[in-house]
Amino acid sequence: MICKMDRKNKVAILSNINTDPLVRLLSKEEGLDVYAPEGYGGELGALLNPSSALNAYAPDAVFLLMDQAQLISQEYDVSTAKEKIAQWFQAFSSAIKPGVSYFLSDAYLYAPDTGMLSGTPVRQQLENLWQEEFEHLLKKHPNLYLFPYGDIIRRLGEERAFSPKMWYMGKILHSNDCLKALKEEVVKCLHLLSGIPKKVLLLDLDNTLWKGLAGEHNITPVGLGDDGVGAAYKNFQRVIKYMQTNGVILGIVSKNNEEDAFEILANHPHMILRKQDFAAYRINWEQKDTNIKEIAKELNLGLDSFVFLDDSAAERMLIREALPFVTVPDLPERPEDLASFAVKLYFDYFASVNLTEEDKNKTKLYLANKQREELKGEVTDYQTYLRKLDIRLIRENPLENRERLGQLMNKTNQFNLTTKRYDEKELAELMEDKGREIFLYRVTDIFGDNGIVGAAILHYGETADIEEFTLSCRVMGRQIENAIVQDLEEAAGNRGYDKIRGFYHPSEKNLPVKNLYPSLGYIQISDTDKEAVYELKLGEAPKREYVLKRETK
Repeated sequence: MICKMDRKNKVAILSNINTDPLVRLLSKEEGLDVYAPEGYGGELGALLNPSSALNAYAPDAVFLLMDQAQLISQEYDVSTAKEKIAQWFQAFSSAIKPGVSYFLSDAYLYAPDTGMLSGTPVRQQLENLWQEEFEHLLKKHPNLYLFPYGDIIRRLGEERAFSPKMWYMGKILHSNDCLKALKEEVVKCLHLLSGIPKKVLLLDLDNTLWKGLAGEHNITPVGLGDDGVGAAYKNFQRVIKYMQTNGVILGIVSKNNEEDAFEILANHPHMILRKQDFAAYRINWEQKDTNIKEIAKELNLGLDSFVFLDDSAAERMLIREALPFVTVPDLPERPEDLASFAVKLYFDYFASVNLTEEDKNKTKLYLANKQREELKGEVTDYQTYLRKLDIRLIRENPLENRERLGQLMNKTNQFNLTTKRYDEKELAELMEDKGREIFLYRVTDIFGDNGIVGAAILHYGETADIEEFTLSCRVMGRQIENAIVQDLEEAAGNRGYDKIRGFYHPSEKNLPVKNLYPSLGYIQISDTDKEAVYELKLGEAPKREYVLKRETK
């Protein structure tokens, strides 16, 4: 994350063409401090030279809007272009530094003379060269992101996007419309870096997920299909399905007979979303605010994590008044606007530049958690339940999972002892600090992989300090925290320490861990409104109670 409350975000726009008008537009945006490069075309030198004005400026984020035609000197021989592109990417790769977020434009080949390539495969081949190098670099650098330059041009069309007149006058390639679109995309990218996304999209069914009323007819007349209004609702579902596969948790809150609703979800031939795509549902005739609160409790998430969609203005008003932390947008009046509405909804509330495997598998994780709760109901003894789960706590390598580490530190609220947030630079410095050890934990059980769910940081100074300790709400209450604390205590003991300290910084949301350290035998040695400090003599640590196996990869 780059968002700072005490200063503006420092942003640099680099290019091999003139982007001065874009820099001026961005400079008017509140909260941004925009670096103004001297000329253009020296982007690699500015990045590579440690004494450059750019590196002295120390940007939080760098946007490289590269014109591919200029980079290959408008020489459209594929073999020659391949060499030039490879050389540029090699140099750029060596310039990427941890602690800075980089956004690089994807391939779009345009110049006043590229029309001569129409009807030939050359243009696509040249763009593919760029994309192949880009995809390789994305895997190598976790702080590199794609800037969707090509999408912007295709959306506007070349006639609207480019200005040949301005190009010949001052090497300004883009029209005013395109410059505004580029500015908006830069701002959106920065918002995605600094924002904390919502987690759950709750959906009404009748006249929201499909056209018509479930149970009024057989399944076929419900408005879903490949033509007319039915196609509009089907495309709406396609966008929501994309959201689900990219980490958005889906739920249903709808006034229907459950049997009628599930019949449509299971058997309608044009249904994109199926029952297994929803992590939770309340399909009944109860008040919807009550149902939403029950789902929040079931998923163990705060109400500020939810977005609720319903075609009924009365139901929307109820939720806004009864549950003000839930986000309740108005749906478009015209069905043909539903798909574009859903796309905007995704980028406004759910999108993230850091999409981890845990994000992609969220629905599976929550469904597996439901199975765990069902098992819990089948046994009367809690320790027996934990033994049946066959939990494994596995140490992971933080260097290989840096994005997930950042998520746990910056987005976990309930089980987070200090709720300190780290920007990209701080996270990079943390990874390189020899006086600190980072612990990252994966949890598995008989129902599957919970993913990487825990993180802690030990600072080795005069005493061993548990600086940070955070655990996903998905695995709270299974004694996993006891095993992690023991792991930290053993690590401190192996370094020769006889004492260890823990810290608690109270916040509105982390009350569940207020008494964690006292419950584990730690003695409070100081307490203020902002911080409570606890200490334990390692030789006097009580036996930690947990039913799991600890492993290290």
